[in-house]
Amino acid sequence: MAEWVQLSSEVVHEGPFLTLHRDEVVKPDGVGTGFYEHISVDDAVRVVALDDHGRVAIVEDDFYLQRRRVQHLPGGGSAGQEPQQAARRELEEEIGILAGTLHPLGVIDPLPATTSARTHLYLATDLRPGQLHRDDTEIGMTVAWIPLADAVDAVRSGQITEAGSVTALL
Repeated sequence: MAEWVQLSSEVVHEGPFLTLHRDEVVKPDGVGTGFYEHISVDDAVRVVALDDHGRVAIVEDDFYLQRRRVQHLPGGGSAGQEPQQAARRELEEEIGILAGTLHPLGVIDPLPATTSARTHLYLATDLRPGQLHRDDTEIGMTVAWIPLADAVDAVRSGQITEAGSVTALL
C-alpha cells in the first residue's frame, strides 16, 4: 500500500497551545504533489468518573468556537504528561476528585484529517475528595452528578456532543 511522502514542512503559526503546519506532500496515489495543513496539539484525556451510586460527573463550560455551553466529561489536554497522569490531574483540577482506580477504556482519533492528537479515555472508580483548582479558562465550569443511564441518554439525544465524552459514555 502506498503512503504519504512529506517533501517539506513549514510552520505557519506557533502559539501557546497549537502549531499550524503546511506540508508539501506526495499523495498515496503517487500521481502528484499537494499541500496538507494540519495542527499539532497535545493529546487529550476524558474521564468517566463513576461514583458508588452509579452516577457520573458531567461538567459544563463555555466554549468559544461552539458559542455555547458544552456538557462533557472531565478532561483536557495532556500538557506533555503521560495520559494516565493527565487524566488524574484533570479529574482533580476540574471536579476536585481523586480516583483510587483508573481503567483505560480506549483511545480515539477525534479529528484524523486535522491533527494526529489522540484522546485517551478512562473510567475512574473508588473516588475520594481531592483539591479543586481550575485554571482561568474554567472559571464558569459547573459539575453535575447524574445517573450513568441518563448520561447515555444525553448522548443519544444530542445534549452531550463532545467526541471523547460521547465515545467514553457509550
